[in-house]
Amino acid sequence: MIKMDFIPISEPNIGDKELEYVTDAVKSWWVSSLGYYVEKFEKDFAAYCNAKYGVSVSSGTVALHLALVALKIGVWDEVIVPNLTFAATANAVLYTGANPVLVDVESDTGNINVDFIEQHITSKTKAIIVVHLYGHPCDMDRVNEIAKKYNLFVIEDCAEAHGAEYKGKRVWKFSDISCFSFYGNKIITTGEWGMCLTDDENLNQRMRELRDHGMKKDKRYRHAEIGFNYRMTNLQAAIWCAQLERIDDFIQIKRNNTKLYNELLKNINWITLPIEKGYAKSTYRMYTIFVDKDKLGMDRDTFIKTLKENWIDSRQVFYPLVDMPPYEQFWKKDELKISNQLSYSWLNLPSSTKLTKEKIEFICKTIIEICKK
Repeated sequence: MIKMDFIPISEPNIGDKELEYVTDAVKSWWVSSLGYYVEKFEKDFAAYCNAKYGVSVSSGTVALHLALVALKIGVWDEVIVPNLTFAATANAVLYTGANPVLVDVESDTGNINVDFIEQHITSKTKAIIVVHLYGHPCDMDRVNEIAKKYNLFVIEDCAEAHGAEYKGKRVWKFSDISCFSFYGNKIITTGEWGMCLTDDENLNQRMRELRDHGMKKDKRYRHAEIGFNYRMTNLQAAIWCAQLERIDDFIQIKRNNTKLYNELLKNINWITLPIEKGYAKSTYRMYTIFVDKDKLGMDRDTFIKTLKENWIDSRQVFYPLVDMPPYEQFWKKDELKISNQLSYSWLNLPSSTKLTKEKIEFICKTIIEICKK
C-alpha cells in the first residue's frame, strides 16, 4: 500500500480572509471584548440561524452555563441530559448547583431517546438539554411537546451542529436558548469561544449583563448580581467572521465526504454507517461508524490502534457520563445500555473539510485491507 502523510481526525480550515480580518482587528487597537468584529459576529450568526439575538461568550461550555443561569436554574433543580455527550453538558448543570438527570440515547443517532424523557421528570425538573450529536438534529417536535406539557425550558446544545436543520429550519429555533461552540475541531472555528442564541429580549439582556460581571448596561460599574467574565475578544471574532462566510461551503464538503465514505464502505458487513433521518439535514461534524467487533475479529480500540499504524487517525466517541465518577450518582432509572453500547463500538474517522477524495479512498482501502487480514 502506498504510504501517505498522517491523516488527522480533524484540522481547522483557515485561509487568507481570516488573516486579513485579524490584521484589521489588530490595527484597529480594539483587541479585547469591544470592537467591530464582536458586534458583527453576534449579528451575522444570529441572522444566519434566523434568531433575533446572539450573545458571544468565551467557550461552548460557558454558553451552556450562561443559558442555565439566565433561566434561573439553581441548587437542587434537575435538568434532563443525554448520557452520551461531552462532559461539558453535564458540568454546566453542576456549576449552577442543579443535578443532571441522565437519559439513554437512540441506537441510530446517539441523540437523547425522547421515549425515556418523561419517566425521568419530577417536581424538581426545570429544563431539558438536547445535544445534536455530531451534527444530526434531535426530534425537536417531540421534545417540545414534553417540555410544554411539564412547563420546562429547552436548551439546545448545538456545539456540533452549526447549520444543521430540523424540518427545514436551522437548529437553535426549537429552544429557549441554544448554545454553540467554536472550538478548533468544529465546522467553523475561532480556536475556542461560543455563542448563545435566543428570541427572547429579556433573556438576551440578562445574558449580556451576566457575561460582563453582572454589570448594568446603563450604569457602568454597578452590579445587580454576581456575574462572570465570559466575554469574547475582537481578535477571535475577526477569525470567526471570515469563517462564517465559508460555512455553507464547509457543510457541503462534509456532506459530500460522507456520501463518498458511505459509497466506499457500504458493503462491509461489520460496519454500520451513519444515518440521516427524514426530518434532518445533518452536517456530519464527525463521520461516525459503528464497529461490530465480533464480525471484525477485533474490538474498536484495537481497530483504532491498527488504523494509526497505517497513518490514519481515528477517535473513540464520548464515554457514557454514568461511567465516570463525577456523574455516576445521577443514574436514576433505566439501564443506559444503548449509550454504553455505542460508546464502546462507535468511532470517528477523519472528518476535516480539508480532506481530499484521494485521502478518503486511501482510508477506505486501508479499512478493507485490515478486514482481510
